[in-house]
Amino acid sequence: MRAKEINDIFRESILDYHITDHVDAAMPRKYTEDQFGQMLYLKNWIDTVQWHLEDIIRDPKNEPSFLVAIKRRIDASNQHRTDTVEQLDELLSENFKNVSVKENARMNSETPAWLLDRMSILQLKIYHFKEQLERNDADETHLNSVRHKLMILEIQEQDLEQCYDELMEDLKAGLKYMKLYKQMKMYNDPNLNPVFYSQK
Repeated sequence: MRAKEINDIFRESILDYHITDHVDAAMPRKYTEDQFGQMLYLKNWIDTVQWHLEDIIRDPKNEPSFLVAIKRRIDASNQHRTDTVEQLDELLSENFKNVSVKENARMNSETPAWLLDRMSILQLKIYHFKEQLERNDADETHLNSVRHKLMILEIQEQDLEQCYDELMEDLKAGLKYMKLYKQMKMYNDPNLNPVFYSQK
């Protein structure tokens, strides 16, 4: 799947979320016959919900106890996001297991799925910057600033699409190879975070 098709799935997820625009909305069942497409849709849905949780946690009108609950939900979401990225990488790596890696092949510092992570977040930025242009209360200075930033984001969108497609081509040709590393996050692990294990 090319990067433009992947971004189409990310945009579809964002539009679907904004039908209800609620962090507790159920994710639609889509791409049930396409595991990669299904995981891409899930990945962006996680990102989109988390984007709006981050908005909620910054609202000064909310009670501290409510904000603590949201922070814990964001932590859980971050873990889900990381797990999904790693699953995407495992799925992608299957495509290259029989590739004959060239003797001078180089390893990319960023795996394909972590590049997809950046692409997913970028689609959220583009969506919400476009949303700013629809505000009736914004002055021309603000709108011009938004237009300029949106232009840069759209250039970055094209660049990341090219980077993803080129990385996939290099991996298929054996010019690059990928390694799978787990993120090994510590803050959610009761055996690694001293806040948890010191209370045992």
